[in-house]
Amino acid sequence: MKIGVISLGCAKNLVDTENLLGLLNASGQELTTSYQEAEAIIINTCGFIAPAKEEAINTILEVADYKQANLKKLIVMGCLAQRYKPELEKEMPEVDCFIAIEEYKHLNQILSKALDITIPKTYGKVPRLLSGKPWMAYLRIADGCDNRCAYCAIPLIRGPMRSVAEDALVEEAKRLVASGVKELNLIAQDSSRYGYDWDQKLHLSHLLKRLDALEGVHWIRILYLYPDEIPDDLIATIQASKHILPYFDIPIQHGCDAMLQAMHRRSNQEEIRNRVARIRASFERPILRTTILTGFPGESLEAHEENVSFLDEIGWDHLGVFTYSKEEDTPSYELEDNVREEEKERRKNELLMHQEKIMEMRRKEWVGTKVEVLVEAKDALTKMYIGRCALQAPDGIDGSVRFQSEQDIPMGTFVDVEITKVAGMHLLGHVVGEN
Repeated sequence: MKIGVISLGCAKNLVDTENLLGLLNASGQELTTSYQEAEAIIINTCGFIAPAKEEAINTILEVADYKQANLKKLIVMGCLAQRYKPELEKEMPEVDCFIAIEEYKHLNQILSKALDITIPKTYGKVPRLLSGKPWMAYLRIADGCDNRCAYCAIPLIRGPMRSVAEDALVEEAKRLVASGVKELNLIAQDSSRYGYDWDQKLHLSHLLKRLDALEGVHWIRILYLYPDEIPDDLIATIQASKHILPYFDIPIQHGCDAMLQAMHRRSNQEEIRNRVARIRASFERPILRTTILTGFPGESLEAHEENVSFLDEIGWDHLGVFTYSKEEDTPSYELEDNVREEEKERRKNELLMHQEKIMEMRRKEWVGTKVEVLVEAKDALTKMYIGRCALQAPDGIDGSVRFQSEQDIPMGTFVDVEITKVAGMHLLGHVVGEN
């Protein structure tokens, strides 16, 4: 059967999609990227916040139109299905089957029945089929979350934190590296708490040491570290490693202690300030990325201004800003959403404007330096190669390195580039040794 798969949402959701692709491929199904050719399309949805839910609904409706032609079956899985399955079944009859996350252990049986085919393999028990660049992969080290932040629906959707066994992760990493993967990006809802659900101890450092020792891995990057759980031994592990990048993705969510308390966050200004100082004292060029949520109920203008001031003080290399939206069944749902939408957007734009100045300053510090770049594309018009260095994660948020070269450089290889100028989010340069 010709089956198309669409993945929406975050990198953690993408891992589920790649497990689905592996299941279908191992079961002898034909995968296609063409909506017109597909006899069945499976959409893996996100249901985290309002814009993600809107995107998911729009995608479902768009794909449903193909039922007037060749498409026979439309299946929806993922976070949206987990969160709203009964309502969706009533309101979207054009979808043949909704599959909640908790049903993935029976995914082969559900798909066999829904598609009238035979899928003998078990979800998660066959190798993933990577859907992106073959030299990069996400390694999901845990699923679910125990933090219960006031605004967040992830624990409702994904359940409590469940860490993947260390041996299983090392074996998966070995398979990925053997297939040509050179960059491993560790992900979870809270990577810093890896293994805490086993014995109330943090096990990330031990896992990193084992991954760092693997033959063939070149870069290891950790995403989603909570500021109160970056102990000195984790910093020391990264310092002593051969392949772990000093890239610290620390979603602080706010720079005002009163708002952090209202959001049910465990950290505070002083803790964040001290941890950032410790990181910067430990590495020559550490990368610091964060996420801020603006417009949370009760965020006064003074709290917002304190947020902006703290942003300026820390000087993050990368920043993502989101506006608050009410999510049912979260602790903040009953609170009065007293910041108008226009004001939320204004505050978001002010934060981003400040960050633009910080980022320009940070980027200029790289001019005149030599960086190792993973080459990923070549622009057909400008003939410039496009890649990423250590300060840039693969999700597109951090910009890229762009350079010209007289060499014919294969994609997925590493080259040394001297940075000569800054263009917005991007660094420009030339291959070391070339004029």
